[in-house]
Amino acid sequence: MPEVDAASRTGVDEDLALLRDAAREAGAIALRYFGKNPEVWMKGGTSPVSEADYAADTYLRDTLLAARPDYGWLSEETADGPERLRARRIFVVDPIDGTRGFLDGQKFWCVSVAVVEDGKPIAGVLECPAASETYWATPGGGAYLNGERIKVRNTPAVAELGGPKALQDLVPEPWQGRLKRTTYIPSLAYRLAMIAKGSLDATFVKPNAHDWDIAAAELILREAGGRLIDSQGTTPAFGKEKVSHGALAAGSGEMLAMMAGVISGHAG
Repeated sequence: MPEVDAASRTGVDEDLALLRDAAREAGAIALRYFGKNPEVWMKGGTSPVSEADYAADTYLRDTLLAARPDYGWLSEETADGPERLRARRIFVVDPIDGTRGFLDGQKFWCVSVAVVEDGKPIAGVLECPAASETYWATPGGGAYLNGERIKVRNTPAVAELGGPKALQDLVPEPWQGRLKRTTYIPSLAYRLAMIAKGSLDATFVKPNAHDWDIAAAELILREAGGRLIDSQGTTPAFGKEKVSHGALAAGSGEMLAMMAGVISGHAG
């Protein structure tokens, strides 16, 4: 996405400030339940959601829509509706990305909030209170962690790769000896942030990631010099009628080019 033009820069900066404040408070709300055995329900019989998710989601929805009533709303924990498709800008929210890790007492979970316009995020924040980390970005404004500019690292001789084993196993043989497979990180948004800050080189993303998992993190990764791509080698569009995606790859440089070939044969 090109840099935001000067005429709309103020609005983007104001949206970023709004997201940062709201995400900080939502993170504090979620943190009150962390390690306290919150009540849990199962969505679709397989995906857990806790009272912490719902509390953070309610706060974010009430706060963000009160500030921007003309914006649309898309959240993992709110029933979706067609009215958001008529809005110029949309809030895309995951109140707790990495709920399984949150419930297991792992610290790598985050509140993920973005503003999306014309399919592209124009402001994104990841608030990770248990890890004492806050990430944010705007187009052309750079990516930041706790106020410090971050960027992806150059691919080392032995690269650290995340994501599902099934996709890692498809990496061509010449690369297999150059890879170190990392421990599973339940939060996809956080995994992308790890690439952005240079503590992970790349990750595969299994099919069925949703907009709320990746919209904010995609912008942060892109502003840090990386990319998130689909099987066609293009960046996913967000806030459209369909909010789920096929297999994805995230990283930079020659490694990402190799991974693009892997997922192009694993579309869907």
